[in-house]
Amino acid sequence: MGSKPVRVVAAACDGACSGNPGPGGWGALIRFENGAVHEMGGAERNTTNNRMELTAALAVLEAISELPRHPDLVVRTDSRYLIDGFSKWLPGWKRKGWRTAAGGAVLNRDLWEQLDAARLADVSLVHVRGHSGDPDNDRCDAIAVAFSRGQLPELAAGEVLTAARLDADVPPVPTALDQSPPVPGDLAPAGLQQLLSRLELADRLALQGYGLSLVELAQLVEQPLRQLERRSEPWIWRDWQVQPLGDGRWRLQRNAGGLDAGKAAGQESG
Repeated sequence: MGSKPVRVVAAACDGACSGNPGPGGWGALIRFENGAVHEMGGAERNTTNNRMELTAALAVLEAISELPRHPDLVVRTDSRYLIDGFSKWLPGWKRKGWRTAAGGAVLNRDLWEQLDAARLADVSLVHVRGHSGDPDNDRCDAIAVAFSRGQLPELAAGEVLTAARLDADVPPVPTALDQSPPVPGDLAPAGLQQLLSRLELADRLALQGYGLSLVELAQLVEQPLRQLERRSEPWIWRDWQVQPLGDGRWRLQRNAGGLDAGKAAGQESG
């Protein structure tokens, strides 16, 4: 990078859900003036399509809040629910004590409140028709669908990781872009090597029974600190159950039953 910060020039987001409610995923991307792209995504075990749409938009707004932005920047989405709620309905909901015009409670209030707090005066949401050939919307949809199906898509890590911290409380996690070129004869991609190192570390932590702070846990599972702060019950991450210790720390325990144990307990996987 040169001395001049690279501006965000485009952003998009999307959500997907199987069953509605059911397993869901979200995807988002940010484009930079120098051509770099940063992609994000995540999953929830039991959610709705609307919640995934809101979650994706929230991730974009939080990610670009401290980044230099082009004055024409907009966030592209195919969700009318997201656009109308964010641009039209929110003021009325708040005036009525988070009640709809019909008097019912506003659904997804927790996410709407977070979106309202993350609002950026110079960034608006713009509608794009889904599955219409828009490349950014199609890519976000592909990321969201993959996460909703329990897959872990490979995500591009671009300028955002060096231009600014996505979460000021969590030290940046090295990405494949930070790795040295593989030595001759090393056939494993850098990203796969990094994943293997994290899984081996998780096994050692579980075996020794170490407690992890929330920041340390966020680094290990590569999830936003804000998302983990909302958890208070045991949950499943890959082959481990993540258990609260009651003092602000968490402990990993090998989950012998796999995801079925998580389903029985009604937990979410990361």
